[in-house]
Amino acid sequence: MAAVAVAAIFSVISITGCSEREARIPVHPDWSYNSVIYEMNVRQYTPEGTFNAAAEELPRLQKLGVDVIWLMPIYPIGVEQRKGTLGSYYAISDYCATNPEFGTMADFDAFLDKAHKAGFKVILDWVANHTSPDAVWESGKPADWYVRDSLGNTVTQYDWTDIAELNYDNHDMREEMRRSMRFWLDKGVDGFRCDMACEVPLDFWKETIPALREEYPGIFFLAEGENPELHDGAFDASYAWELHHLMNDIAQGKKGAADLKAYIAKDAQTCPPEAFRLMFTSNHDENSWAGTEFERMGDAADVMALLTFVLPSGQPLIYTGQETGYDHRFEFFEKDPVPAWEWNTRSDFYRSLVELRHSHKALAAGEKGGKMEYLQTDGDADLLFFSRTVPGDTVTVAANLSDKAAEITVPAGGKRTEYFTGKEYEGGDTARLEPWGYMVF
Repeated sequence: MAAVAVAAIFSVISITGCSEREARIPVHPDWSYNSVIYEMNVRQYTPEGTFNAAAEELPRLQKLGVDVIWLMPIYPIGVEQRKGTLGSYYAISDYCATNPEFGTMADFDAFLDKAHKAGFKVILDWVANHTSPDAVWESGKPADWYVRDSLGNTVTQYDWTDIAELNYDNHDMREEMRRSMRFWLDKGVDGFRCDMACEVPLDFWKETIPALREEYPGIFFLAEGENPELHDGAFDASYAWELHHLMNDIAQGKKGAADLKAYIAKDAQTCPPEAFRLMFTSNHDENSWAGTEFERMGDAADVMALLTFVLPSGQPLIYTGQETGYDHRFEFFEKDPVPAWEWNTRSDFYRSLVELRHSHKALAAGEKGGKMEYLQTDGDADLLFFSRTVPGDTVTVAANLSDKAAEITVPAGGKRTEYFTGKEYEGGDTARLEPWGYMVF
């Protein structure tokens, strides 16, 4: 199809990193602002599925450039009502032990030490909402540590028939939960990704996280949930679930750039300016239950991945296998490993995204990130054209959110080099964007 001409008008619309309100004093660790998280599915990460085997792959993650390794739950899995052969990582029987499938505690300690020496931060997946029905707490602690029905049976939620819901009305259970978190922090882990944080009473997080931060300075907390209140004296980062589903819809032609702009404006008004928002095109839930990014996003997968690295407030995530373009839904309750790790063009693409993130302060998350200014366009409603700026650094992004080619007018200001191709443009030049194409200056 013929390209649609788009002229950039250099009046701008301003969107801050998250809100027009003045940001509070930064509460995040310095290392976290431009960081990229890698979600490691230990079971599927190597044929062995062990801490020792995963440790051998750390040089490859160094080459990729990621900063934070989020380990999916590494704890023993309950046997009662277990799903599949190996069970769900999220049906935990003991918070202070390792899954023998992955190795011993000494093996974990060695992995953590090697990861730290390689420059990574390591956060653990923490499941505070529930345990397995046969967890050590269920038989060894008072009955009212759990929510129970009229017959005294533990309670499940949704279709999670392999779990037992914890009772947060019990003060002693809360204290033991905090003690269990300290067990791992004493080992030197750098924080937690908190599973279903939105299901746990907010007051638990507001009591627990500040206390742990005081005891263990520099730790990081990521909430699975997107309620803005999760950032009120509690979490560093929360999920951008709504954005993820919106990107799927845009890729499938159901929505467009205007919907994305509306989301960005709404998020800026509802969440505090220092909030980090975890942005992703895949994770363990989406991959296993909704399909890979290629199934959901098709030819738009690359431009959507780029957006997770450049949008305001965003903290990008790469899930196991994405860095090689592994187009496969992992089995959740069985062994189903990545067949082989081979560096390829997809790996180069993700490494370039990580390097872009690291190289530009304007792309930082939270209150340190650059102000977003839309470069208004004529003639193509499906073009997202914007810059983010902090003193001394500006990044300009053009993203074609359609299956039709488009053209942009390169912003004025002398020569500009497009990041991915190295091609130089003069201000005022016309540049073509292929369907689902993108440019970064």
